[in-house]
Amino acid sequence: MLTFKRIITLAAAVLCLVSCNNGGKTLLPNASGKAGEVIIVIDKDAWDGTLGNDVRGLLARDCEYLPQREPLYSLVNVASGAFGDIFKYHRNIVIFNIDPESGKEETIYHNDVWSHPQCVIEVNAKSTESASALLAKDGLTIAEAIEQAERNRVIANTLLYEEGKLAEAVDKMLGGKVHCPVGYDLKKATDNFIWIADEKQHSIQGIFVYRTPAEDSDPFTMEKIIERRNAVLKENVPGMFDNTWMTTSKYVLPGVRFLKYQNREFVETRGLWEVENDFMGGPFVSHSFYSKDGKEIITLEAWVYAAKFDKRQYLRQVESLLYSFEWDKEENVE
Repeated sequence: MLTFKRIITLAAAVLCLVSCNNGGKTLLPNASGKAGEVIIVIDKDAWDGTLGNDVRGLLARDCEYLPQREPLYSLVNVASGAFGDIFKYHRNIVIFNIDPESGKEETIYHNDVWSHPQCVIEVNAKSTESASALLAKDGLTIAEAIEQAERNRVIANTLLYEEGKLAEAVDKMLGGKVHCPVGYDLKKATDNFIWIADEKQHSIQGIFVYRTPAEDSDPFTMEKIIERRNAVLKENVPGMFDNTWMTTSKYVLPGVRFLKYQNREFVETRGLWEVENDFMGGPFVSHSFYSKDGKEIITLEAWVYAAKFDKRQYLRQVESLLYSFEWDKEENVE
């Protein structure tokens, strides 16, 4: 049996460990709720009116570049008076505080208020009309805050259950890592192209990593990105039958955005892929950017095949892995 002194010592060590791991903060319960789900705290009259329509237009609009219609997020309305503990632990919460006596009208962003990891957004306004005006002004930031919170959860879970050999394969080619969870396998690796995939019976979540010479003075136009993509995939990604290969759909024009994430600038391209001379297809998203020396274009691409299922969450999961990319840290040489 443990002596009283040993029990006290053990308890002190455990408390110290908990405090160190949590930065001295009170431990929070794990966040609840499904991926891609958002609790909207707003009274029924406002939810059924113009403000509710504006919220749905922002957060439940069609997810872009999917083969079928799917909402960006699944929304659950909870009235202010019913917002109790059962809802406070949810992963994503948007709270509308409508009060004529409200002070500053503003949108406030919080992390880990009642649970972890949690994204809580407050919209403080004097009326539903001014709340709609705030939503019009801050809507894209609100949506991106929720999206990044969803990505961060995927990345955090990936780092807990990582398939390390895949990061090593990418690092060997690029001098930087993409982190993938257990379940993903290395399908192909050459000097310039890597294919990683999680293949299940009715779905595939895939990642391509490839590099091409940066010979063009303007390599990040949509046309140049798709031209490189089609050439690389024709060479490296054959279909199931002879004379078939993955390519970009000709029927949906891809979209391009210039983004910056953790000091890394890149071009995001979204579109649909298909198999030439076959009937397979699905969504893809890619990040294209210069190599460290500027001599090559690096592309990280996420794609999904899930003919029998909705694809929003499949794509969100594998796209999040692109955001895990990190260059190797440069060592200081004395």
